[in-house]
Parts: sequence; C-alpha cells; structure tokens
Amino acid sequence: MSKTFIIPLIDLRAQYQSIKPEVDAAVQRVLDSGQFILGPEVDALEREVAAYCGTSHAVGVASGTDALELSLRLCGIGPGDEVITTAFSFFATAEAILAVGAVPVFVDIDRSTYALDPARLSSAVSPRTKAVLPVHLFGHPCDMGAIMAFARQHQFKVVEDCAQAIGASYRGQQVGSFGDAGAFSFYPTKNLGGYGDGGMVVTNDASIAEQARLLRAHGSRERYHHVAVGTNSRLDELQAAILRVKLLYLDRWNDARRRHADAYAEQFRQRRLEAIALPKELPGCRHVYHLYAIRTAHRERLIAALAKQGIATQVAYPAPLPRQPALAALPQRDAPYPAAEEISREILALPMYPELAPQHIKRVVEQIARVDA
Repeated sequence: MSKTFIIPLIDLRAQYQSIKPEVDAAVQRVLDSGQFILGPEVDALEREVAAYCGTSHAVGVASGTDALELSLRLCGIGPGDEVITTAFSFFATAEAILAVGAVPVFVDIDRSTYALDPARLSSAVSPRTKAVLPVHLFGHPCDMGAIMAFARQHQFKVVEDCAQAIGASYRGQQVGSFGDAGAFSFYPTKNLGGYGDGGMVVTNDASIAEQARLLRAHGSRERYHHVAVGTNSRLDELQAAILRVKLLYLDRWNDARRRHADAYAEQFRQRRLEAIALPKELPGCRHVYHLYAIRTAHRERLIAALAKQGIATQVAYPAPLPRQPALAALPQRDAPYPAAEEISREILALPMYPELAPQHIKRVVEQIARVDA
C-alpha cells in the first residue's frame, strides 16, 4: 500500500475540487453528445492549444510519447538516422527515437538548467545526424537560440520535447514553436494534465499537421480506406473537454508555481542552507516549475527524514539515459556524462503544485534545515 503524505508531491484532488463544476459539466457534455473519439472537443482543443503556443497547427494524439514519435517520423527521421538529444531526461525521449528506427546520440547537460548543453552539440555530429531533440526539462526552456542556430547551420530538423513545459517561454516565445514540431504531454501530473493519457503535436508546417492527422488514425481519412501505415493514437473527447477547461486556468496555475518557487527560495535563503542547490531561471527564460528540483549531497538521508514527517519527494531521474539497461546496446553506453551523472546523484523534487499552501513550503524547508544544518 502506498504511503499517504500530509504534503504530497502533487495534489490532483485539490485541483479538481477548485474547478469541479466546470469539469463535471464538460464531462457531461461529452456523455450527452455520444461522441467520444476525435470530435468537436478535440477540434476545439487543437485550435486553442495552437493559439496558446503561437503555432499554426496542433494535432491531438494519445500520449506525449506518441507526440514525440509521430513528430520524428513526420520530420523524415527513420532507420539509420541519428538524433542528438540530452543524456538526462525521462526514458520516453530516447524511446521515441528508437521507435522510429533511429539512434539517440546523447550529449551532456548544463548544470544550471539540466537541459542539453548547446556547446556540446558539434561534438555529437556525424554523417548520419538528421535531427536535434531538446528537452525543456522540469519546466525550464532550453537555450533555443543556440540550438536553432546550430540546427540551421547543419540543416537538421528540430523536435522539441515540451512534455514538462507547457507555458514556458524563451525570449518571449512559447516552447514548442521554435522547431519543426513540438510534442506535449497531458499526463495527469503535468502542468496541463488530463484524467488519463493524452498528447499534442504542434507545428507551423501544414504538411506535418496534415500527416499527423492521417497517421494518428491508422493512415485513414475516410473509414476503411487507408493510404498510409499509421497507428492508433487518437485523443478522446473526454480528455479534450477536460483539458479545455484546464487550459483556461493554465497561466494562473503556472504563475502560482512561480510564486511557490520564489517562496521556497526565500525560505532557503532565510535559513542560509548554502549546501542546497536551488533551481535557476536564466535570463530571457520563463520557468513554469513542473518540478521544483533541488540538489543535495545528502539525498537519501533527506528523503527518509521528510518521509517520516509526511512530506513526499521524488528522484527524477536517478540515472542518465545512457545508463538505462534497455539502452545497453548503444555504442555510447560507457561514454562519460559528468554533469548528468552528478545531477542524477543529487537531484530531488520537492512538493510543487498550484494549490500548495505557504505554510507547507515553510514546513518542507524547516525539515530540510534539520537534516542539512
């Protein structure tokens, strides 16, 4: 049985209660309609997400992983190609590359943002390189200026992994709108999360959007007539209706996360806990704090002490991607990734969600101070 925490990592019930009448009405609207797959709710959500992200098109799919895989496929990435990506991310980043038959080529990360270090991109280029897949990790945007300049120089495709960063921006431009395509996840714990799986491909390329709509529905535009070998990756109407409600609140929820991050930082400053490395927001970037991830040399001790006080934490992620057993056959398995390895040993996510109470932030830091004092 899982432990019930007094201060959870995220409280999805609190969020639901804050918008319950609107969510319930949206669900009832779909139930009354009798249409449950790729209907008017999905169409409307696609228009609204495209407008929010500043892209011409958005295409709803079944998950963030599917959004990544389809984006790569529609950018022409396939067997034998190489895709440069970060050594520090959730497994789906590498999994999507492998799913299209390509090979992930990992580069080390920036210790400030935990995102791939653009200075390392050139060293990863080979004659087989076709794309770059940056990950806007934990809600902080990558250095898209440097990444896009590099990609244009080499004529590489760019697919942005925005699964953790909807609402984040770089120099005033929303993530997902820089590359050839952007992939979003609507997994329940995300800043914009549904009540099940869901994802979205955003793009300014009409051809990519058209083909994404084709491939998500078995390569078919009309029933029983299939013009391509696609897949089953359709966003359902219930999720779309719920997400449409939540999208209206996304900016204020992200603003609340940013206020909580400031409150955490202030509490740490007051206690002069210099041994704890706090997340940073680089100039020109808007961090939306999907996770509030600190670094500590005493992680295991801290996890145990906080758990005793009913405070949840999460290690994201305990190993760089090249060290995952499923990727053992990749040629870079034993290559050094010093920054990613250091971060994976020290990273720890603290409670972070819009409804988090100020007194809970204070209590979390007080308990950390007792361990790290």
